[in-house]
Amino acid sequence: MVLAYMTALFGVSILVKRNDVVDVGWGLGFILIASISAWFGEGSVAGLLGTALVTLWGTRLALHIYLRNKDKGEDFRYKNWRDSWGKYFYVRSYFQIYILQGVLMFLISLPVILSNLFYAEYSPVFLFIGLAVWILGFIFEAGGDYQLSQFISDPKNKGRIMTSGLWSVTRHPNYFGEVTMWWGIFILCMPSVFWGTMLASPLLITFLILRVSGIPMLEKKYEGNLEFEEYKKRVSAFIPWFPKKIKK
Repeated sequence: MVLAYMTALFGVSILVKRNDVVDVGWGLGFILIASISAWFGEGSVAGLLGTALVTLWGTRLALHIYLRNKDKGEDFRYKNWRDSWGKYFYVRSYFQIYILQGVLMFLISLPVILSNLFYAEYSPVFLFIGLAVWILGFIFEAGGDYQLSQFISDPKNKGRIMTSGLWSVTRHPNYFGEVTMWWGIFILCMPSVFWGTMLASPLLITFLILRVSGIPMLEKKYEGNLEFEEYKKRVSAFIPWFPKKIKK
């Protein structure tokens, strides 16, 4: 099912000549996985709640990315790959972007998949804590995205760095929010014999955001930007914290 979905997305990317359609498809893919596992599952409280949260998160994220990218050129990451992969562009795109993201999507979805397919007694305590953690993450991701979109929409801010609101306590509130939401889903699904397997989900998304395709790739884009370098010295990269006072 994931293979078919990612292959279909790859086909769409060829038609529209831009690989960043996979970013819109990312959130929708999670909804598909969660919904199908819920349909064929045992109807556990944790699984159904996890499915609802994933649906809310995935819908908002897909809509946000679609509106952000509409009427703009292909995202700089995918454009760089398009330019550098040459004659191997389509093969490498299919396997390194679509198939790889499909595998990651499945692994990150494990708490919801396992909670849906294998009924387990739920814990009100874990449900409450997990939901609270998820809500915190959603506030940071959705709030950070909204604040940034408002900032960018003002012509006076062209070429400037967003440093206010949630962006004053973490350089990446949206990334912090996404990681936090998956830890929340893991916690609410924890009362399960599969909790050890489920742990792969938040650990994987945390690793990807902190070390691979999240913060490192985005911050590389701003290397040498004087405003960003000053901002970087003051504000935490990930975990929200009080900004440092820099002596001049």
